[in-house]
Amino acid sequence: MTRLPKLSPLVVALGLCATPLFILPVAHGAEPVERIEITGSRIAREEVVSYAPITVFDEQAIAQLGITSVDTLLQRISASAGFAGNQTSAYWTSGGYGSTQVNLRGLGINRTLVLLNGRRMLNSGTGANASVDLNTIPVSIIKKIEVLKDGASAIYGADAVAGVVNIITHQQLDGIQLSARVGQTEQGDGEQYTMSVTAGQVWSDASAYLALSYDKTQRVPMTSRAKCPIKVVNNEKTCGGSTSITQGRGQFINEQGQPFGDTLMLVPGGTIGYTSADALNYFKYFNAVQPVERFNAFSALEYDVTPEIKLFAEAMFTTRTSHLPATPQTISKVTIPAQHAFNPTNQDFYLESRRIGEAPRDFEVNSETWRIVTGVQGSLFDDWYVDFSLNHGRNTGDFLVTNVIDKPRLAQATDYVHCDANPDIKCANLWGENSLTDDMLKTFLIDTFDKGGNEQFSVTANLSGELLSLPAGALAMAAGFEYRKEKGWYNPDARKVSGQAMTNQQDPIKGQYSAKEAYLEVVVPVFAEQDFAKKLELTGALRYSDFDTFGDDVNYKLGLQWQVNSNWMIRATRSSAFRVPNVPELFGGIRQGSMNTTDPCSNWTALDVNTNRYKNCQASGIPESYVLEGTVLTDRGGNPALEPEQAQTLAAGLVWQLDSIAGLSFTLDYYDIEIDNAINSVNGSNKLAACYDSVDLSHPFCRPSEFKRDSNTGKITYLQTQLGNASAEKLSGFDFGAFYQASFNGLETTSQLELSYLNEYSIQTFKDAPISDKEGTIGYDGSYSQWRANLYFSAGKNNWQLSYNAQYIGKADDEFATVGTLGDAVGSVIYHNMQYRYGLTTDISLFAGVDNLFDKPAPYHQSYTDGNTNTMTYDLQGRRFYVGVNITL
Repeated sequence: MTRLPKLSPLVVALGLCATPLFILPVAHGAEPVERIEITGSRIAREEVVSYAPITVFDEQAIAQLGITSVDTLLQRISASAGFAGNQTSAYWTSGGYGSTQVNLRGLGINRTLVLLNGRRMLNSGTGANASVDLNTIPVSIIKKIEVLKDGASAIYGADAVAGVVNIITHQQLDGIQLSARVGQTEQGDGEQYTMSVTAGQVWSDASAYLALSYDKTQRVPMTSRAKCPIKVVNNEKTCGGSTSITQGRGQFINEQGQPFGDTLMLVPGGTIGYTSADALNYFKYFNAVQPVERFNAFSALEYDVTPEIKLFAEAMFTTRTSHLPATPQTISKVTIPAQHAFNPTNQDFYLESRRIGEAPRDFEVNSETWRIVTGVQGSLFDDWYVDFSLNHGRNTGDFLVTNVIDKPRLAQATDYVHCDANPDIKCANLWGENSLTDDMLKTFLIDTFDKGGNEQFSVTANLSGELLSLPAGALAMAAGFEYRKEKGWYNPDARKVSGQAMTNQQDPIKGQYSAKEAYLEVVVPVFAEQDFAKKLELTGALRYSDFDTFGDDVNYKLGLQWQVNSNWMIRATRSSAFRVPNVPELFGGIRQGSMNTTDPCSNWTALDVNTNRYKNCQASGIPESYVLEGTVLTDRGGNPALEPEQAQTLAAGLVWQLDSIAGLSFTLDYYDIEIDNAINSVNGSNKLAACYDSVDLSHPFCRPSEFKRDSNTGKITYLQTQLGNASAEKLSGFDFGAFYQASFNGLETTSQLELSYLNEYSIQTFKDAPISDKEGTIGYDGSYSQWRANLYFSAGKNNWQLSYNAQYIGKADDEFATVGTLGDAVGSVIYHNMQYRYGLTTDISLFAGVDNLFDKPAPYHQSYTDGNTNTMTYDLQGRRFYVGVNITL
């Protein structure tokens, strides 16, 4: 889009006020452009308008921000919060090791819908994933990114609860474009190399281009940014660590066969006393920034069948390799007899734990993703537009973990009575650091290898146009149909499935679901050019969805846009949204295990007779002598009976354009999201307590499907903690925007401020459970600071341009820390980023930039142990520099 129609300043402000940096500058008096779609509506229109708040970044804005990956851009915006994968997480996200996501409003990565050119992007990672890996989309092909901060299930279907990210690529490019960039941190590490080449041709009736890009980032060691794990002693910071040390620690065994005395550390020739100062600094095994290598290819083709109808196709391929170091595993609870040669003392020794420092683990992830889209689009009968497409994508990944303990083989290697006699087994010498030889390690260490993938196929058809003319304008509509099939699979190493490998036991995942959906959207002009309304429009949408996994669902959207006059506009939307249970949630497999559980009816006769718990335990016929001893057989895992999450969303706001200052406009929007039937897992103890504390066993957790008791003994014989639809969440807040574009003696400037305030985010994990308020907190799942903001500024003249960005993250209380202790809260943080561009010629430009200009350190807080800070929120790298060149041929 290169031109805009001549519109009222307010309409332009509505489309631009949430748009950082030189996005679509107005060319007054220009000819009208073709109709376009704005994310959140399927109706193509001439005016750049939106019924809900949208943030837009075009390719120039992305370049000026120095962004090399989509996740970095999206995780900086003020509407982002919570937990999503990035390169500064020790293990990255459980959505697939090495994958990166976006988390709008902090509602979860699976509640933000990601589109590529208005069509769903397939989930990706290492298999059976629940979200899109943003690594798969190269920055070099992006024309703009639109972030809709409102529910949109009536338009796009499932998962658009928190909002929609629509990544829009170039469809035509003419000529050759080359780009290269190198950068590193101020400390001389974290080197980054980015190269891209794009070659395209535009003919009279066709166009085609191919874009290739390569990105490589080197590691940043954790200890270079965080010296050691911090612990607080007497309200002062000191180095802590893990009690599982590489030397090994334990106690001697007395004549009764029991460990006794002080805890000792093993050293060559004997033992010495163990103190907290001997704790292992496990940060030496971590990275502050993970190394990653990516190759992306993207191509687009268009062919004009007629002047109005064209065929199109786009194809993409991405391959990614990531290496993530991890701590060595630990051997524990081994007795080393006095008579064995590896025990230099004359007493039996109980080895409580010994970390295998000789063999740290390494995670290697390889992922490949391809996607092909083809179809036809164009105009019919002048004012009607059609879009039909076929979309097929597939992602495969493998996950290698080195130096994993094989439990049966370890048992043989530490059986000091028999291992010496077995020629196939090397006895494990665990006495002290570096005592294990390579041959010993080979005896009981293995590499595990997992494989998985995701696949998506869809057929979509959309038709939009004007039904008839009304006094206030044209009655416009859009209608469409979509068929979609999603598959996911994950095949863990067989030794993980059997429990042979010392790691989390995992079951294979394999499942699929399909959906048939139809929607209708209308825009009704009500008034135009009236004293009370320069323009008043209503919009509505209805979407019917039929899933083979749970049945059908209907979602709606109602919207209003009231341009009061040339200064004021009011907008509002009310809609429903839903999230479909994904493949791992539905088909994650059921695992049975004996779990430590608290039974509320254990020793129930000691309770107050007036409590519901006493009455319900008595009414259930549980023997008075019943006391829970031991564990309870419990089911965990996925649940094929899950239902969709349901949400109600509201967004309402206004736009204000000042007459007194040309180019200055403001927006203020309120949002409210309520989610019912939210999917989560409730632990068995909480389930039982909720049941027996309810009136007359009326709680849903009292259903026979939830647990069973032996009618004679009262003992619980079965308890299920599979995923279920039990939780409720509520979130509300405000978004504020200010936009100013001005010229001073040939100096063109643009200023943009976006500010978000989180008023409420409450979670109730099940009916009658305590409500957790997350607003203003920070914890394991990321930051929910109440205030976030971004300031963008750019100034340019002739052949130079200076760009500046400030990112503000507000203060927050540590959700799990004791109030009044060191690290119980974090203060506000501002990161400053700057870039300078200079055009040598019309075809060659140079640029240089610095991120985290003032080298702002990440704040410490107690509950996040990786890097002593929340690595999903704060910058661990410190100040870093980059330089680059763009060439057009």
